[in-house]
Amino acid sequence: MSFVVREKGFYKWFFALCASIALQGIITFVVNFTDNLMIGIYNQSSMSGVALVNQIQYLLLQISSGIATGVVVLTAQYWGKGETEPIRRIIALGMKFALLTGAFFTFITYFYPAQCLSLLTNEAGIIEQGVEYLTYISFTFFVFTFSNTLILSYRSVESTKIAPIAALCSLIVNVILNYMLIFGNFGFPEMGAKGAGLATLLARLVEMVIVIVYVKIGDKKLRIRFLDWLKMDWEYLGDYLRISLPVVAASATWGIGQFLQTSILGHVGASAIAANSISSTMFQTSTVFFRATSGASAIIIGKTIGAGQTDKIRTYSRTLQLIFLGFGVISALIIMLLRGFIIDYYTLTPEARSLTRTFMLILAITVVGTSYEYPVMAGIIQSGGDTKYGMIVDTAFIFLFTLPLAYISAFVFHWPAEVTFMFLKSDQIVKCLPHGIKVNRYRWIRVLTREV
Repeated sequence: MSFVVREKGFYKWFFALCASIALQGIITFVVNFTDNLMIGIYNQSSMSGVALVNQIQYLLLQISSGIATGVVVLTAQYWGKGETEPIRRIIALGMKFALLTGAFFTFITYFYPAQCLSLLTNEAGIIEQGVEYLTYISFTFFVFTFSNTLILSYRSVESTKIAPIAALCSLIVNVILNYMLIFGNFGFPEMGAKGAGLATLLARLVEMVIVIVYVKIGDKKLRIRFLDWLKMDWEYLGDYLRISLPVVAASATWGIGQFLQTSILGHVGASAIAANSISSTMFQTSTVFFRATSGASAIIIGKTIGAGQTDKIRTYSRTLQLIFLGFGVISALIIMLLRGFIIDYYTLTPEARSLTRTFMLILAITVVGTSYEYPVMAGIIQSGGDTKYGMIVDTAFIFLFTLPLAYISAFVFHWPAEVTFMFLKSDQIVKCLPHGIKVNRYRWIRVLTREV
């Protein structure tokens, strides 16, 4: 057996999945980036308010993605066996939990917007701008959760083409409406942050309609019936919860970690908030690449185990790890090349501009580690059947290593914001060691399906 895969079909399979997932991810994050960029041109305070709200949305994205990933981990193995009925039923279970999550986020941010944002900063002006943005954006949380969870769940059956189409239509609507409503062009009122929120809400509704039409008309693999979602499937509930709860916990931990990181920097000062908002947007955009490699790997590993071809897993795993590292280097180079170009688009104070340059330099270094450790954990170990490992390791590193060091740096020793930011990103390098050891021991390979 060769050390790496030599069949061209494997690479064609992987990169086709990866390209489709990455395209959808890029467009989705560009929707958020467009709000951030166009509001940044409007003024710095509004940009920071929008960026804080995006951290709430990022937490929701992590949770809904965790719910969908739990679906994919289980259903990809059924897809490898060629059984679609369990897939329909497990997706219906996942969507119930996703819609409840989206409804909760909409409720809490609509009725308690200032309280939510005060967890991230004590700057009254920034909170005020964020509250304006939440006037409309809070309703997108339910809509986005519906579309995002369903789109991600369809990855398990290798249906990835609808995602970029829906996201592209959403992006076009968002850009046009942002131009009209933020700045008051074409006779529309100048609404600032509130206009950006309304534009995003309408764009997300367009995306949801496209997804629904695809499920009802375009899908030929699963033929999902929405009425089935009203029933509780007790037969597969235990399987789904056993697999998905650790995945959701790991994703939520990641999202909460990002939320608390923003909170720490948000209490350092206005310049740190502005610098972190730009850097966070850049980081979230770069996550598109390692999420794409992770998503493609999860499909391949899960389907291969489901098909009973576990003899191929070791070679697949080694090959994928090399690809992850390659993507990490590419991501770092992109951040370095675009750093100055992106900063020049924003209206920033000299202090905020200097901090942003340093933050993005730190990101360029740590993203190499992120591009390896995240897909190894989520794309190989987790999709191979061991869903508890990622939850344990991520929780331990975030709450016992990253956040305590950053807190001490910011509030005990009052070190510069650059040092605090470095501590906040350091776990992305450190986690590479345990993940590398775990994945190359191959004890994570498990068959999760039951006989139908």
